Amino acid sequence: MKILITGCAGFIGWRVAHLLLQEGHTVVGVDNLNHYYDPRLKEWRIRDLEKFEGFTFHLVDISDFISLEEIFKKHHFDAVINEAARAGVRASIENPWVYVDTNVKGTLNVLELMKKYGVQTLIQASTSSLYAGSEPPFKEDLPVNTPISPYAATKKGAEALCYTYHYLYRFNVTVLRYFTVYGPAGRPDMSVFRFIYKTLKGEPFEVFGDGTQERDFTYIDDIARGTIKALNLCGFNVINLGNDNPKSLNYLIDLIRVHTHKDPKVVYKDFHKADMKKTWAHIEKAKSLLGWKPEVSLEEGVKRTVEWFRENWNWVKDLKI
Repeated sequence: MKILITGCAGFIGWRVAHLLLQEGHTVVGVDNLNHYYDPRLKEWRIRDLEKFEGFTFHLVDISDFISLEEIFKKHHFDAVINEAARAGVRASIENPWVYVDTNVKGTLNVLELMKKYGVQTLIQASTSSLYAGSEPPFKEDLPVNTPISPYAATKKGAEALCYTYHYLYRFNVTVLRYFTVYGPAGRPDMSVFRFIYKTLKGEPFEVFGDGTQERDFTYIDDIARGTIKALNLCGFNVINLGNDNPKSLNYLIDLIRVHTHKDPKVVYKDFHKADMKKTWAHIEKAKSLLGWKPEVSLEEGVKRTVEWFRENWNWVKDLKI
C-alpha cells in the first residue's frame, strides 16, 4: 500500500510509519516540524524514517490546503493516517487558535482532498481527553459533548467532520482514541519523558496534584500496531486504544527511580482544573474488531524508555524541555 501519514515527525506518526515501512509499504510523510517542543527530537525521528527506501518526506502544514494538495496530485494514496495535531491540554488554553487551525481546519483539508482525489480510507487520531467528566472505564459509546479544554474540543470537532464525510461520501473512517502514549523518543511534554529526563539530569519536576491521579499509560508500539490494524476496517468506527490497566503518577515515579537508579525530585503543585483524575480505556471493541490487545506493561515500557534515554543521552541531554 501507499499511505499518507500526516504528522510523521510526531511521536505516534513516526512509529506508525516505521512499522509500516518495516512491513514493506510505501509511506509519504507530511509534517510542519513546528516548535511546540524541541524540533531536534522530530528531526531524529525523520532521520530514522529516511533509512527506509520507501519513505518520502514533505515539509508541509496540513492547514495549508494548497501545499497539501500538491502532495495529493503527485501520489495515489490507498489510505491516509491523520496523526497531525496540536496536542497538550494546558497549552491549548494558552493558544487555542493554533489548535483550531491544525486539528479542525487541517482535518477538513485532508477530508476534502481525499474526496477530490478518490481516497476512501482514513484513520483519524483522537484522544482520551474527550472522556473528561465520565465515569471510568471509558467506553466508546459514552457521550463526549462536554470537552473541558480547547484541545479536547478541537479533537471532538475533527471526529464530527470525519463522520460527516463518511456519511456523505461513504469514506471508511476509523477514529482511534489514544490513551497516554509513552515510550522511546516520546513527547517531552508528557509525564514519562519529562520525569525520566529531569531525573537523569538531577533536576526537579512538577506534578500537578498529589500524584494519586491515574493514567492508562499505553506503550508506543502497542499503539502503532493497533493503528495499522485499523486500516482493514470498513464503515465508521470509534475505537479506544489503551492499556486497560491505569497506574498512578506516584507509581510511575517509583518505576523511574528503580530503572534510573536515581531519586526523582518531585515538586507537587495544585491540581489543574483541565486535567482528569483518572483515565481508563475499555478495550473490548479493539479486541473484537481489530484482534488487538496491549502487550507491553508499564514496568517493561518504562525500562525500555530509560534504556533509549541512556543510548541517546549524548544529544538528548541538551534538549529544551
